Amino acid sequence: MTGTAGSAPALSVDGLVRRFGARTVVDGLSFEVGSGEIFALLGPNGAGKTSTVDVCEGFARPDAGSVRVLGLDPWRARRALRPRVGVMLQSGGAHASARTSEMLQLVARCSADPLDPAWLLDILGLTEVARTPVRRLSGGQVQRLSLAMALVGRPEVLFLDEPTAGLDPQARHLVWELVRACRADGVTVILTTHLLDEAELLADRVLIIDAGREIATGTPAELTGDGPPVVRFRSAPAPALPRLRDALGPAFDVVESVPGSYVVSGGVDARTVPAVADFLAANGVLPTTLDTGRRSLDEVFMELTGRELRS
Repeated sequence: MTGTAGSAPALSVDGLVRRFGARTVVDGLSFEVGSGEIFALLGPNGAGKTSTVDVCEGFARPDAGSVRVLGLDPWRARRALRPRVGVMLQSGGAHASARTSEMLQLVARCSADPLDPAWLLDILGLTEVARTPVRRLSGGQVQRLSLAMALVGRPEVLFLDEPTAGLDPQARHLVWELVRACRADGVTVILTTHLLDEAELLADRVLIIDAGREIATGTPAELTGDGPPVVRFRSAPAPALPRLRDALGPAFDVVESVPGSYVVSGGVDARTVPAVADFLAANGVLPTTLDTGRRSLDEVFMELTGRELRS
């Protein structure tokens, strides 16, 4: 798997192996991320995402293989890479007793050419809590402060771990705009998220891993464009809906992907949409949406990794 054509990779991972005792959590993983690319690393819990990113960030040493960030070994060249790389940790990373503005200013002082901390606080809606200790911030405010701390040093490579976890829709869209602005400025973004719609919306390319190995890679369009069409609809719960599959026939499958959202797959053709609509009408079910298309990234992910919960 290669990065953007014609540019040296910002991140190169070759045969990465990471072990914990006798357990191999990353098993010969290889990929590249081009400069100025948004790259999403996806996988179920326990797939090896965090272990992979820890090595890329220089927090852990590989047991085998090699990793290069901006051409440097992140373990051996941590001091040289620190001012060039931004890391947003899901846990926040800010000192609990520090005030919001103090924490961001401290990180800014470690950078040669930082962004204006006051501007970042304003952009991220944190000005009103600038003098509030971090321990008194809400979860969403801590998340936005963590993003500000990752951005303030003008990084060339930005690692984002669940950047919109716990955020309301307005804040989520704001973070998405900032991530796109980073890409427009030539920043390479490596994104890990459990929100598959977020990855599909933002990422130029996606790598799905499981058991520490690559199972699929490509652009979101490439991953979702393969395979047969589906019919999707949303509606309030109704007693008749579990019978839809029987009404359509054994060639079809009907899955409630999330509560109130249904996906019909199988032998979908031009007759399937009216058949679904007729069933809903006959049973008094009014869908709020009804459309056809290819699989979503979420559906591809579930097909590849299974629907069972991972610990």
